[in-house]
Amino acid sequence: MTSPAGLPPTGGGDEHRQVKLLAVTACPTGIAHTYMAAEKLAQAAESRGIEMKVETQGSIGAENILDDNDVRSADGVIIAADKDVDLSRFAGKRVLTVGVAEGIRHPERLIEQVLSAPVHTGGGAPTVASAEGGKERSVTYKALMNGVSYMIPFVVVGGLLIAISLSLGGHTDPSGGLVIPEDSFWMDVNNIGVIGFTLMVPILSGYIAYAIGDRPALVPGMIGGWIANTGELYDSEAGAGFIGAIVTGFLAGYLVLWIKKVRVPRFVQPIMPIIVIPIVATTALGMFFIYVIGRPISWVFEHLTSWLGGMTGTSAILLGALLGLMIAFDMGGPVNKTAFLFGAGLIATGNQTVMGMCAAAIPVMPLGQGLATLIRKRLYTEQERETGLASLFMGCFGISEGAIPFAAARPAQVIPANMLGGAVAGAIAGQAGVEDAVPHGGPIVAVLGAVSGVPMFFVAVAIGTVVTALTTVALVDIAERKRGRGAPAGGGFAAGPEAALVGAGVGAPGARAVVSTQDGSGATAAAAPTSAGPGATAASAGAQAVPGATVGAVSAQPLPGATDGAGTTASEPDAGAGSVRAARDGAEETAETGEAVDAADSASDGTGDRAPEVLSGHLTTETVKVRLDARDKEDAIREMAGLLARAGKVADVDELVRTALRREEEGTTGLGEEIAIPHAKTDAVTAPVVGFARSAEGVEWGSLDGTKARLVFMIAVPEAAAGDEHLRILALLSRKLMDAGFRERLLAAPDERGILGVLSEVG
Repeated sequence: MTSPAGLPPTGGGDEHRQVKLLAVTACPTGIAHTYMAAEKLAQAAESRGIEMKVETQGSIGAENILDDNDVRSADGVIIAADKDVDLSRFAGKRVLTVGVAEGIRHPERLIEQVLSAPVHTGGGAPTVASAEGGKERSVTYKALMNGVSYMIPFVVVGGLLIAISLSLGGHTDPSGGLVIPEDSFWMDVNNIGVIGFTLMVPILSGYIAYAIGDRPALVPGMIGGWIANTGELYDSEAGAGFIGAIVTGFLAGYLVLWIKKVRVPRFVQPIMPIIVIPIVATTALGMFFIYVIGRPISWVFEHLTSWLGGMTGTSAILLGALLGLMIAFDMGGPVNKTAFLFGAGLIATGNQTVMGMCAAAIPVMPLGQGLATLIRKRLYTEQERETGLASLFMGCFGISEGAIPFAAARPAQVIPANMLGGAVAGAIAGQAGVEDAVPHGGPIVAVLGAVSGVPMFFVAVAIGTVVTALTTVALVDIAERKRGRGAPAGGGFAAGPEAALVGAGVGAPGARAVVSTQDGSGATAAAAPTSAGPGATAASAGAQAVPGATVGAVSAQPLPGATDGAGTTASEPDAGAGSVRAARDGAEETAETGEAVDAADSASDGTGDRAPEVLSGHLTTETVKVRLDARDKEDAIREMAGLLARAGKVADVDELVRTALRREEEGTTGLGEEIAIPHAKTDAVTAPVVGFARSAEGVEWGSLDGTKARLVFMIAVPEAAAGDEHLRILALLSRKLMDAGFRERLLAAPDERGILGVLSEVG
């Protein structure tokens, strides 16, 4: 929590000392925006004579970590992040929390605001309300997304292990459904998967609570989630499932926040977060769920079962639709279990039709949500798309829990879509008289011969799946339009188009995690000084600098008779590709002759020295082009793919283009500041390769700031090598490209070797 305060705490008595600020930047994928915001904040602070240290929490690890000494001497802390950042270490300091996009767009404004921001008291959640003008999501939304992101690996691992064990080690048994022999290898695999599924609900609850109440809320959240999922504790045949976990997560988080506000003696304060708060919150929440919430859940289970018993003589279509609605509602919760156990119980009486309706509805949710991630990729993050592939696989084996991450992230859109698809599948199966002889569902039971009326069973599943997918896409799209935000929706993690790699298949890890280890680079966010000196200016590529020329007078037009380094006169079309953009605000500072091209001259002096190694050798003279000919984004990507092919590392240019274009459909890779970094993760390349080209007029790339891309980088890595390497390249480029002087030197370099000379500054 925060409270107003007077003058900024300085930690010393020197009223005239230099102001010192700290910042933390982070985005869900931890690639481009994390480092762009860091650079922008550092540059804005330097221009005002303010000392600033920026910690980046990126995918390659936490870098430039703020230590206790940094915090002790700081006057304020800026948190520019779209994911949870632990604020407990900043207690007693002014803290301003905004979205990462604000750090990129308005760093100067944030520096002004942080000096009058509220003081963080250490009693709040990991993130606080956003300052005016910020783009941060609500605490409730971010808490839900935090729980879902930690739950996804458990769903995927548990579901896939169960599916594999059933398919390879199971067989049909009329008395027990799909049975795996006891004491077999596949039973052990199945048991491991069951553990993953058992843990996913407490994990969801625990990390929702953690995002609200910090570490003291983790234990009550997890134990509360376990209680919610264990119906025996409150005399129910079924637990409350993931819906109960969401309830216990929020209850635990806000209960801990309330307990933190209680004033206690000073000698008790050290043990409050590790003993008192967890014990009190866990006990109170557990008893409340068992005696207050659990009883109604048990009552609902019993009465739904009785009500369904009276429906057996009604229309098969109506009964199938009702069972489908119930199966799809809470996926393992009391409503789902009521319908499933009702159908399973009738198998022994010889009525297998009711189980047939349930079996058709069971796979519709995971199959439908998986299909939705394929037909409208731009609405989903990379993590969700990879979860969608796992969901498709689980759906084939009748594991409805594969859809839980999607329902937990967007309950208002996904649950109604699931219910509609489930009702359609159940109604079709009921009308067709589909029967299932075992208490299990999904295509697997039909393949193993437990279903009669197989063709209509698959028709029911297919139609229900399509209905679910199309309804989900429509509802999510409508919600995003109402919110007024662009793609990707993906739970709304990314603030603007994040440079996350995507390929044709499952590549990067699906779980979002904050890496707490430092990679040792210790990279700082301070802007690098330009070699050209203050106000240095150059004419177009290859032309001599004009003595006395002012920055404010430089335009995109080339000087008469100047050459581009290849013998082309500057009077020809597009010859001004290397012209330096006029400095912002029309600053007029005199440039000394030749200074703007010093870096280029040092690399292209005609001595025949070997070109400098850039980005670990992934960028070479073969993959650099002084002038990009393309006029639109698709043509530019095709031209860049052809450029990469010069390095001999591209096995299939067309597939590389298709993969890069698919990435653009999910969200632009135009980063603003006249920069675009299209990229692809695909086996169309045999080794990591990077290309660069300049555009004279610029290519429309849909960037956040509306600028056309003049500096275009393309990165391609194979699936097998798509670990930290592409993240390192993107991080290095994103950080360095925020340096205006570096961009100007890059625009001014006369030829390929000159460009490599400038880019060698990147690393």
